[in-house]
Amino acid sequence: MGEHAAVDRVDEPVTVSAMAEELRDLGVETGDTLLVHSSLSALGWVCGDAQAVVDALREAVTDRGTLVVPTHTGQYTDPELWSNPPVPEEWIETIRDERPPFRPETTPSRAVGVVPEVFRAYPDAVRSRHPTFSFAAWGADAEAIVEDHHYDYGLGEHSPLARVYDRDGAVLMLGTSYDTNTSLHLAEYRAEFPKNTVRNDAPVVEGGEVVRVEYDDMATDTSDFEDVGAAFETERGDAVDRGSVGDADARLVDQPALVDFAAEWFDAHR
Repeated sequence: MGEHAAVDRVDEPVTVSAMAEELRDLGVETGDTLLVHSSLSALGWVCGDAQAVVDALREAVTDRGTLVVPTHTGQYTDPELWSNPPVPEEWIETIRDERPPFRPETTPSRAVGVVPEVFRAYPDAVRSRHPTFSFAAWGADAEAIVEDHHYDYGLGEHSPLARVYDRDGAVLMLGTSYDTNTSLHLAEYRAEFPKNTVRNDAPVVEGGEVVRVEYDDMATDTSDFEDVGAAFETERGDAVDRGSVGDADARLVDQPALVDFAAEWFDAHR
């Protein structure tokens, strides 16, 4: 969406103070643990762009709470599996051998939106070490949420997703839908349907040295995430608060309730 369209969609600029107030109206409270998925373009014309969104989120939960965002890096997945676009076969080994190591402090996120990319660059944010499925966090429990993020099964029990679950956290969806709701991956891990395992490797920095790590993961599938989200909202409407922030539809979702429901739904439907 172009900037002209963004201006036309709102009656006044979307500001930090207005967004913080709308977040509180939605149900976000001081001290919350909040996993955020966001679309900047869905908000309309934001005064200060992604930085204003980050500041509004921080104002809403305060430093007594904790914000978490996905800062995934698809550039470290297996290039042999890339399809959008695929790369020539003769490039694959060069990509594997020549891409620089993942560095939590500096490596840019990819395909998760501009808000997480701005968020992770704040000097008081911390980021987990996983080369493909990292998360960044800020606030009271930030370090505890991102530490010891296991390489194997990076969206499972030893991931920031599980740490948000352990803290009875919530998922905030700002102009996004369930197809990008990463907590549903935790439900995939916990469900008991038949699963396939895939292996990846990526360069990282450990102890000041560049090393290549190999790790196993589950072959995940987002094709039915919208279906499980719709079923969840039908059956557990009490676990979802809906409203608006700027011009975006917003949902505040009880994350443990979503994960528990989705794990059972996957068992029944996959």
